[in-house]
Amino acid sequence: MKVTENWRNKSRKPWNNEDYLQRDSAEHEGYAGVLTENRITENNNTNANVKEEGLLEAILNPDNLNKAYKRVMSNKGAHGVDGMGIESLLQYLKDNGEQIRKSILDGKYRPNPVRRVEIPKENGKRILGIPTVVDRVIQQATTQILSPIFELQFSNASYGFRPGRSQHDALKKCIEYANEGYVYVVDMDLEKFFDTVNQSKMIEILSRTIKDGRVVSLIHKYLRAGAEEHGEILKTEIGLAQGGNISPLCSNIILNELDHELERRGVRFVRYADDVLLFAKSERAANRILEHIRPYIENKLFLKVNMEKTGIARITDKTKYLGYGFYKSKDDEIRLYVHDKSTNKMKARIKDIIKRGSGNGYEKLKLKLKQYINGWVNYFILADMKGLLTNIDKWLRRLIRKFIWDRWKKVRTRIAMLIKLGLCEDNAIKFGNTRKGSWRTAGSPILSTTITNKRLIQAGYTFFTDYYNARKA
Repeated sequence: MKVTENWRNKSRKPWNNEDYLQRDSAEHEGYAGVLTENRITENNNTNANVKEEGLLEAILNPDNLNKAYKRVMSNKGAHGVDGMGIESLLQYLKDNGEQIRKSILDGKYRPNPVRRVEIPKENGKRILGIPTVVDRVIQQATTQILSPIFELQFSNASYGFRPGRSQHDALKKCIEYANEGYVYVVDMDLEKFFDTVNQSKMIEILSRTIKDGRVVSLIHKYLRAGAEEHGEILKTEIGLAQGGNISPLCSNIILNELDHELERRGVRFVRYADDVLLFAKSERAANRILEHIRPYIENKLFLKVNMEKTGIARITDKTKYLGYGFYKSKDDEIRLYVHDKSTNKMKARIKDIIKRGSGNGYEKLKLKLKQYINGWVNYFILADMKGLLTNIDKWLRRLIRKFIWDRWKKVRTRIAMLIKLGLCEDNAIKFGNTRKGSWRTAGSPILSTTITNKRLIQAGYTFFTDYYNARKA
């Protein structure tokens, strides 16, 4: 396929591909039909028993592709190995869409390798595989057709990457089990899950449901597309590219095998993606569950249980799940709190926002804080945290006062601002010349009596307790 020069990285040799597709999506009315010349009636049929004609055509249906394009554009995201960003996607698809579609139908399409990037996580780093934007569109279009088919098979105990289900639903189910007496949990860690998925097993499971071999072949090509790391192309014979649009669905498909095996054995469990909690009424029963399910995971699904990170304990003994912890209230009910690690992570992020805000001015800082605080409270809204938020807000106000004090910098500026805030000149001179460090000053009467709580709210700063109370009202 001929590639337009306006986006292509000329210094890079193409990855034996006719074109560079990408995969995230955004709203754009001009896209309709750019991957096909003919309009095809949208088909919402979830019957996968289509031998040759139907499933791949449904994936390449213009309405489905348009929806996929919008989704990719709204997700934004980084470029892939070809260097093309989402801003170039629309025109490229208009110029090359029909050739792309034909190459997929003919079985000649070859996806690009993903671009590997590392992002920090709690205990090390996570490796993401970023597909090109065109491949993201194709993967998203495939996911949109296959998801309703596999949704009919998925367990009710699975909550990750599924429509109408969330982390909150998973946590509520955990509380339900715990309050029914299943207070011992196996907190199971699947070692490097996305990196170790057996692709042959993945294809075997897919083929049980998807009878259109062209679709299975297309997915297999994405699994084996390769990865670019430090300028070198590496083979990807195992694993899923964490970062691809189709990876969440594939992860649910293979872990659905575990879900149904647990159900067959009568084990109560909650799974969000690869985060799994198994519930039992006693420590002995929990150990027995782990002992019996581990061989199935490792010998049938070819995944690895990380025994160093897998633990068995009462759910109230520092169990951390999806950022929450569990505790027993005075009325003997198991409830949720914000886990200490989540609190520490939040404080580190707040510090980073304020530190970065030093060059952006007050208004940008207020906006960033508001966005983060609102999102954080919305996520942890299930937790009992009134007391925690009261203490956090005291700390946050002091941090903001320190930020303001540091912004004033010069002694004369500090004196002028203190006078403006109501101090008499003598006290303003005395306080403005203090030798205390910024953090000590922020916690002293110098600022707590001038930059008052009321003034901070009037200035437009958002605090955790205020938003939490508004949400609970």
